[in-house]
Amino acid sequence: MTTARRRTLQLLAIALPALLLVAPLQATVIAGTPTALHSDTDGDAEADRQAVSREIERFRSSSISISQAMAIAEARHAGATTADVSFDGGSGVAVYRVKTLHNDRIWRHTINAATGELVGGEAALPLAELDHDDRNNLAALGAIRHRLADAVRVAERAASGKAISGGLVRERGRLSFAIVVISGDDLKEVILEPPGARAK
Repeated sequence: MTTARRRTLQLLAIALPALLLVAPLQATVIAGTPTALHSDTDGDAEADRQAVSREIERFRSSSISISQAMAIAEARHAGATTADVSFDGGSGVAVYRVKTLHNDRIWRHTINAATGELVGGEAALPLAELDHDDRNNLAALGAIRHRLADAVRVAERAASGKAISGGLVRERGRLSFAIVVISGDDLKEVILEPPGARAK
């Protein structure tokens, strides 16, 4: 476990009920810089803070929301569902990197955060080429009622902000959605466990 992950887990977590559809997702909001935005090394804290601030500023100036980016990627293949999405403002053009699951393949899409256009085509990876844990997580994603788009909506309400990334995580046998939300000047990590997502 990285130092960043230990720090994140030590932060105060506030449980919030989140009513959605018939069975609720349960949200836990963790304040502070989420693990996804920490590097594996501790590095220079001031440089890290400035990099995160620049990323947040680019995100705020984007015309396309994370929900719109997921919808654009899912529309490329009827019946696709998003497994992972993240904002990337570090290069010349700010983009969303979206991975969708469709027909036993993971499709990788890059969506322009200003225009919503697909950048550079798309790439597919057969599920058979993924490791055992990733295949199990994606199989569980297909078996639960809630989708990442549902988790994003709940997380944005729970943390009073806008989602900048989201995906699947498995800890202690539980598959959950981890959503990073910008709330004011803070980053919050929201963990949502969908019903029926426990390991067998």
